[in-house]
Amino acid sequence: MSRIPLINVADTTGERQALLGQIHSAFGATPNMFRAVANSTAALKSMWGSFGALGGGIIPAALGEKIAVAIANRNACEYCLAAHTALGRKAGASSQEMSAAQGGESDDPKTAAALHFALRVVEGRGQIDDADVAQLRNVGFNDEAIVEILAHVALNLFTNYVNVAFAVPVDFPGVKLR
Repeated sequence: MSRIPLINVADTTGERQALLGQIHSAFGATPNMFRAVANSTAALKSMWGSFGALGGGIIPAALGEKIAVAIANRNACEYCLAAHTALGRKAGASSQEMSAAQGGESDDPKTAAALHFALRVVEGRGQIDDADVAQLRNVGFNDEAIVEILAHVALNLFTNYVNVAFAVPVDFPGVKLR
């Protein structure tokens, strides 16, 4: 049971209703996480806008989803782990790739470096060093991509914290935390 109400699009109006309508159109349903965040129109606008902005960035969707599952697993967020595993599969990643990413691993050196960096940021609460950034540059990420990776980390911390703190019920196929 969620610790806060899950807002129903039919029970709201204005900008909140419009945002929930956009989300419903994008997913074919309104995921519980967005219904929880919809208690604040400003928070919903921020979250949905961030997903849209990063979706149009230079980081491929599958890599963004792999970053999301690594962070979800680290933060014990069952909701995000389930959602982003499904979204990663939809973005073309294999089940094996998503499972490896959950543990912060990849056979691809570039993906492995991005996952390592993302987890270092989470574990260090942003306290990283020059070598962490250099590792990304060494595998071919430019500054734009490095900042986007950090933006993915920040967005996923937001979503993880919403789902864990508010006990949002998982409405995606479950994935076991490691």
